[in-house]
Amino acid sequence: MSATVPFPQAAPAVAIESLKVFVRAARIEAEIGVYDHEHGRRQPLIIDVELDLAPRPIEHIADTVNYESVVARAQRLADSGHFKLVEAFAERLARACLEEALVLRVRVRVEKPEALAPTAEAAGVELVMART
Repeated sequence: MSATVPFPQAAPAVAIESLKVFVRAARIEAEIGVYDHEHGRRQPLIIDVELDLAPRPIEHIADTVNYESVVARAQRLADSGHFKLVEAFAERLARACLEEALVLRVRVRVEKPEALAPTAEAAGVELVMART
């Protein structure tokens, strides 16, 4: 009895549909808050950033956004001075991320873990910004 050998199948055509670079739970110390006791002192922020890039093959670091640069942008922003609102910090970080030519859309989530302690684990904001 002879075994039947199937004809070789052509590989199906595939395409990259989505490309995201993300940083999850980066801890940054920042001067932030509207209350008097929040001025002149740093407190932790927990930051998530997700960048949507144009879908394409990535072979070299120049073809993408280095996630270390995302954390560096957040740190520079935190070091730039006092922010009254987490919303303002998140918006400025989103705009800074969109300065990267490869970024089409950014989602930024900023948590302020001490805001409602011990009642809540964190309070914060999430925003999405895209090129128009």
